[in-house]
Amino acid sequence: MVKFNKKDYAKWKSFRMGEQHDVITAEEFELVCQLHARYYKHSFYKPCTCAPKTVNKWISDLNLIWSNEKKKD
Repeated sequence: MVKFNKKDYAKWKSFRMGEQHDVITAEEFELVCQLHARYYKHSFYKPCTCAPKTVNKWISDLNLIWSNEKKKD
């Protein structure tokens, strides 16, 4: 099972607990791209923001890791 390291867990927790909105900031976008590349083992890249389907999928993927770890809190 994939698990966040402590630093990334804290960053994702902050992202998850932040203000709920339909648009993410540039900093949040960078975080999503970095974490997804690290934990899903692919090269870092930033998908086009003109079609948010990929970014939304990545957020869902990272939320799976989050939810598995949150159960242990």
